Amino acid sequence: MGPSKPIRPTAIVVEDDDIQREMLALLLEESNFQVLQCEDAETAALALKARHPSLMVTDISLVGKMDGVELAHFAQQQNAGMRIIVISGHPLPRPLPPGATFLTKPVYATTLLAEAGQ
Repeated sequence: MGPSKPIRPTAIVVEDDDIQREMLALLLEESNFQVLQCEDAETAALALKARHPSLMVTDISLVGKMDGVELAHFAQQQNAGMRIIVISGHPLPRPLPPGATFLTKPVYATTLLAEAGQ
C-alpha cells in the first residue's frame, strides 16, 4: 500500500460564464478543494444531492429556471452546514438563507478564500 492521500473538501462552483467559472475553480483547487463545475442551477442541484460538498460558490444570474438565490436556499435544505457564497455585480434581489455570504463582483481571491474557510 502506498501513502494515503488526504481527503480534500469538495466545492461546487456554479457560474454560466466559462471564464469566470474556470477562474473560481482554479482558485479553489489551488486552495486544496476538489471542485465540481456547473453552468446552471439544475445541474448543481443534482451535484449537491450526489456529492454533498462542504462549499458552494454561485453567481446569482444563471441560465435555466433557477437563479443563484433559489439555489442557495435549495443547497441549505440539502446540507445546513454547507458554506454558501453567492456572488453578483448587482444587488441581491431577495434575501439569502441564514448563514450564506454575499460578495459583490469583482471578487478578490483573498476575500473568497477567507469566506470559504481556507
